[in-house]
Amino acid sequence: MNLDSHQIEQLEKIYRLNLINSITGIKPANLIGTRSAANEDNLAIFSSLVNLGSNPAQLGFIVRPETDVPRNTFENIIETGFYTINHVSESFIKKAHFTSAKLDKGISEFDVMNIGREFSNGFHAPFVKESAVKIGMKYQESFSLRNGCTFVVGSVELIILPDEAINEYGQLDLTHYGCAGLSGLNTYYGFQKLASFPYVRVHEIPEFKENKQ
Repeated sequence: MNLDSHQIEQLEKIYRLNLINSITGIKPANLIGTRSAANEDNLAIFSSLVNLGSNPAQLGFIVRPETDVPRNTFENIIETGFYTINHVSESFIKKAHFTSAKLDKGISEFDVMNIGREFSNGFHAPFVKESAVKIGMKYQESFSLRNGCTFVVGSVELIILPDEAINEYGQLDLTHYGCAGLSGLNTYYGFQKLASFPYVRVHEIPEFKENKQ
């Protein structure tokens, strides 16, 4: 298959949507938890989380354009300033996936999908009880993108994870708790650790043999 931009535009809508959403490969699957000022909880799955830096520690994610259905996650973040990011494990990917349903405001995905909620360190927003890795976030800023999406930036205020899932270098072992990845909008993958390499310095680059076809 070899498609130029014009051919991509001519693709059937759902086919194009699935193709463009999956060509970036496997992305992290996370549940973002929020609570409104009226104490209404919301939980939604996102695969757009990116690391923006470690000092200060900041993460970003993308909110899709608002349609006739309000984006409760973003509304709650703007309203209260806090949210949580929770890793999805293989053990509850089905429940996590169905949080993408557009429920009416006031109806919590925690309750409908029977996902446990918990609170920690005085955070206003709920964490996912089943998640091995939980991150407490504070809203910093957001940017409107030309395609109608919004890029949300937050600071990392709290990290909760199993001691045995992290090594002496601060590296997290995703396989320890069955971390799940997401390709496209609805296909989930497990992780298998393949290798770990040192920080690359120019004088330490090994000699790679020619790859003969």
